[in-house]
Amino acid sequence: MTTTRTDTPGQTPPTGPLAGLLVADFSRVLAGPYATMLLADLGAEVVKVESPAGDDTRHWVPPRRGDVGTYYLGVNRNKRSIVLDLKDDDDLSVAQELSRRADVFIHNFKPGGLDRFALGYDDVAARNPASVYCSISGFGSAGGASLPGYDLLVQGMSGLMSLTGSPEGEPYRAGISVFDVMTGLHSVIGILAALRHRESTGEGQHVETNLLSTAMSSLVNQTSAYVAGGVVPHRMGNSHLSLFPYEPLATGDGDLIVVAGNDGQFRRLVEAIGAPELADDERFASVGDRNERREELRPLLLERLATRSAQEWFALLSEAGIPCGPINDVQGGVELAESLGLEPVAMAGDVPTVRNPIRFSASPARYDLPPPGLDEHGEEVRAWLGFGPHPHQTPPADPPVPSA
Repeated sequence: MTTTRTDTPGQTPPTGPLAGLLVADFSRVLAGPYATMLLADLGAEVVKVESPAGDDTRHWVPPRRGDVGTYYLGVNRNKRSIVLDLKDDDDLSVAQELSRRADVFIHNFKPGGLDRFALGYDDVAARNPASVYCSISGFGSAGGASLPGYDLLVQGMSGLMSLTGSPEGEPYRAGISVFDVMTGLHSVIGILAALRHRESTGEGQHVETNLLSTAMSSLVNQTSAYVAGGVVPHRMGNSHLSLFPYEPLATGDGDLIVVAGNDGQFRRLVEAIGAPELADDERFASVGDRNERREELRPLLLERLATRSAQEWFALLSEAGIPCGPINDVQGGVELAESLGLEPVAMAGDVPTVRNPIRFSASPARYDLPPPGLDEHGEEVRAWLGFGPHPHQTPPADPPVPSA
């Protein structure tokens, strides 16, 4: 991809498919930092601009590693940190120069929040017409511009929480900030597409993502049920709106997730559990039949599954080619990934982090820099941009993160 510069703030230029790109990261918390970490993993040079207080997630504890929140550590490797107080004239000059040089400028201030610092899209594009400028918000830049963008709010307001939990119980949030993460992914897709456009035309552009639009897209079959079918989905616990079995089922000693998404899988399932006659039962002949008569079919499956343990069924059903699996805790999930040779943990310096999920045969992801301490690279970045040390005292950096 065409770049506007070839030097980097660091002494050793990063490698990878995005090497040569400079990202000015004015984001904080999760959606933006997750996006910029993915870009950094792939070789982009990311300068993380923080307020004197630092990214909020540095202080979201417990859990912690040393004195730093593990939340922060999870989404900030491969970056350089500089503290800039945009209300300070000297710091603002540094920020504006960084925006002039950057290939990508990304932030998650409220829409219009950076305009008064001449760091909005129009000002940055005037300095650098080739810049790809990515704005992340909660509810877009129109009617929802003034609304604060928190994942929990969007989980509730989008309809996700109305789908999560027991049918008789209260709505539940997902166990992670799911729309923050997905918005980060969508932001990376938008940025890469805009860079491809720039490669062809030489022109930068404004990329906008927001949590609610991400939610509308990410609810996929559930939003489609309403917009295309007029059906308002509701909470079904662990059951699926359109498939059965596609849920945890009780065995002799615990639950096992069992999936039969088509007629062939259903036939193999009932043969494996010793009830082959169910495959030829007219009541359960098709996906739609099984879905509509799930309350008739479920006890017939449970009767057979009760004869063995979850682990025994896991082995037998897997051997028969039936998608199934146990319900692990997070430790169990990491250990499973390790047992399958996926190497889920990668060391960034002396900090263990979760490996970038993308594998490249020729240009692998990098893990060069641990998540930075606050303003750890402030002087280095200032010097690279042509500025001397800040005339005022720089806030102390975070203490080093211990290796154990």
